[in-house]
Amino acid sequence: MEKGKISVGKATAVGLGAIIGSGIFVLSGTAIALAGADALLAFVIIGVLAIIIAMEFGELTAILPYKKGSGYSYAYEAFGSELGFISGILLYFSFASSVSVITLGFGSYLHSLLGIGTPILFAILEIAILTVLNLKGIKKAVQADFWFVIIKLAVLFIFIAAAAFIALAGKSFSASYFSTASSKNGIVAIFEASMVVFFAYSGFQVITTFTSRISGGAKGASKAIISAVIISMAVYILVIFAMLLLAPASAYTVSGDPLAFALHYAHAPNALSILVDIGALFATTSAALAMVLTSSRILYQISADGLVPRLFKKYNKQSDVAVNGVIITAAIAVLMLFAGNIYIITAISNFGLLFSYLIAGIALVHFRRLRKKAGANARHPVFKLPAYPYLTIIASILLIAFIMSMPRQALSVGIALLIALLVVYYFIREFKEEKVIKARLFSQ
Repeated sequence: MEKGKISVGKATAVGLGAIIGSGIFVLSGTAIALAGADALLAFVIIGVLAIIIAMEFGELTAILPYKKGSGYSYAYEAFGSELGFISGILLYFSFASSVSVITLGFGSYLHSLLGIGTPILFAILEIAILTVLNLKGIKKAVQADFWFVIIKLAVLFIFIAAAAFIALAGKSFSASYFSTASSKNGIVAIFEASMVVFFAYSGFQVITTFTSRISGGAKGASKAIISAVIISMAVYILVIFAMLLLAPASAYTVSGDPLAFALHYAHAPNALSILVDIGALFATTSAALAMVLTSSRILYQISADGLVPRLFKKYNKQSDVAVNGVIITAAIAVLMLFAGNIYIITAISNFGLLFSYLIAGIALVHFRRLRKKAGANARHPVFKLPAYPYLTIIASILLIAFIMSMPRQALSVGIALLIALLVVYYFIREFKEEKVIKARLFSQ
């Protein structure tokens, strides 16, 4: 491995840290409650979609390996400052606000285990620790995340093995556990579950924010992105299968601790439930660490491109840390803990991610067209999305469907943010007396 570089394995671990967060410990039960045993199909469908998007990002990061802004950088480089500003701010707040949601989950689990303190107090404490860890340097943050991922994967595999043993050794398991009630059967139920499942796969963008630091550069980053999504998909499917071995699909409801519920239903030893809760603590810590890392680097890149004040640009080259980005992200995360409505925070995060993925797909089309125009002089990236443009079209249609299917309040918040950012952008342009760009869309 090149000196000072981050291995592909550790980069993959960071992606896994961001993807396999509190989602599998919380959303798995919700998916089963919505679609019954067909939740397995929802995880497969969204897993395939996530792999397509991951491959799109693999090519985009190969085109722009030195950019730290992930989806923002692809929008900015392809379409300019207007769409770059809107998508960048949305994406930044998606990741920054998710730190609040994830650490609050950590606080809830720790409060439940210890029986002291409050979830918000524990969340603030975790944010403070993760801030210090990120400020120590990207290599230290990645190293810590690597071990967090190892621990939480070990807990999940113990859960899967325990479920298989209990189902085979016990007499309570029945094939009917995998049956789906008629009310939850069909495309609509699977689509509703898929909406929930989609956000369990989010997070692999973190790898694209430090491509230049990964051994092998863009090629190594592309491998890490795709590997992280494929491994996550396999783990998710195994966990859902294990949950259905322990309890029938009809028994699951929307709850905060579905894995522990499954163990309790099967009369598993209490120690296993405690182990799962400990795994959830490591999962949320790992995911929050990755979100602080990602959001800080995106904010730095937006500032480096001159779309937000240079205050956000402070950067420590030696440790490869966006110093002010980390501090500001931590401050926003703490403030959002007191926002009162966690649903609105989640809506901001979800809308921003969906919008970012959609724009990234369109950006890929733009760069492909540029290469085609350049002909023999074109520079070809080390990784290219296969079956282009068919996979990009499929992904774009599904992403638009997901955006339009978001709960009305969440969609309203997202659209309001888009309009507000558009107004702010043009207000700043007018204040700066920037020249108006007039482009003809059609020939006369």
